[in-house]
Formats: sequence, C-alpha cells, structure tokens
Amino acid sequence: MISINHSQIRTEAGLLSAELRPAVLVADLVTVLLFILLFTVLSLFSVNAFAESVVSSTGNKMPRDPMEHFFHQSFNDLAEELDIVAEENKKGVFIMFTDKDCPWCAKMKVTVMNQVAVQDYYQEHFRVLTIDIRGDAMIVDFDGNEISEKDFAFKQHRVRATPVVMFFDTSGKKMMRFTGIVRDVKEFLWMGEYVVNDEFKKMNFTKYKRERKKQDQLVTLGESS
Repeated sequence: MISINHSQIRTEAGLLSAELRPAVLVADLVTVLLFILLFTVLSLFSVNAFAESVVSSTGNKMPRDPMEHFFHQSFNDLAEELDIVAEENKKGVFIMFTDKDCPWCAKMKVTVMNQVAVQDYYQEHFRVLTIDIRGDAMIVDFDGNEISEKDFAFKQHRVRATPVVMFFDTSGKKMMRFTGIVRDVKEFLWMGEYVVNDEFKKMNFTKYKRERKKQDQLVTLGESS
C-alpha cells in the first residue's frame, strides 16, 4: 500500500508557491507599467490632435508666453525707450502697471496677452513694458530722472490699484489710460487701434467700442445676406 505524506506535499507546494510569487509580482508590475505607458501615449496623442484640430478649424495660433512674446526686455530707462520708439517708427510706449498679487493682471496675461494676434500687433506699434506699483527698483522716467517704480506709478501717475494700462506718445505724453481688466482679445486689439489711429483725439474708448461693435454687426449681416 502506497503511503502519501500529505504534510510533505503541502510543504513542498508552499515552497513552490513562495518561489513563484516574486515572478508573478514582477509580471503584474510590468503589465501595469505597460498599461500606464500606453495610456499616457494615447492621451498625449489625443491632446495634440485636438489642439491641432482647433488651430486648423479656427485659424488661431497656439498661445505663447507673454513675458517673452508680448513684453519687451527693458533696462528700466524710459527715456531710452522713447529713443527706440523713434528709431523703430513706433506709435509710442505701452505700460502695464501691475503687482505680484494682482489676480486680474495674471488673468489678462493668460487670456489676452498670450495670444499671437495681440503680441504681433502691440510689438509692431509699441514698446511694451511693465511697471510694479510696489517695486523699489530704480528706473529712469521719460524726463531722464531717476525714480522708483512705485513712485513713478503713484506720484507721477496716481496708480493705486491694478491693472492699469497707459499709452505714451513719442515725447512721453500720455495718450490713453485704461483702468481694470480687458475682457477679451478683440477689445484689447480695439484699444491698440484706438491709439494707433488717433481715435483717442476724437472720442472716448467706450464710444469707440460701440462704433466698432456696430461695424462688426454690419459686416456679419452683410455676410449672412
């Protein structure tokens, strides 16, 4: 009669299971990692495909960093900026007064000033700069005098809150001031046109926007008829 040692079989089976367990865990881990990699690749492909479809369908270009493509690099010398304006035959100097804790300033940078159409238009017609209304850094004003950023903002231009944007002509004289957030790209481009085309000499910006809206409506009606 054959005698079966059940205890020994259980022991050997347990040892075999223990030997196989690390291999099974490694296989499971590899499977999970491959799944994650595949999911990531497919996700990136989908996002890129969607972005390309949006660009091709709307004709818009992808947003760009405003600190690199909207604002000009400056040595904090506004008198020198006027010289550059004259040399490059620009309309004047555009200054955005801001501070690091201004949420509306940050919003404008990621919704308006990061758009290629805005960047191209403003860089073509203006020297585009930024001033920190709380900044202690020294700058040279339009008259060639040294002054801190915060004193330039408050003492010379009464800027207490942000955002505020101002346009200065080739002699450093103010052409336009706008306080508050600009809602969209179209309004910001209208603002630039308002200054470039000297409309600020004829009417305020609110009236100019109303007229531009009427023009757009007429164009839309003409296209639909």
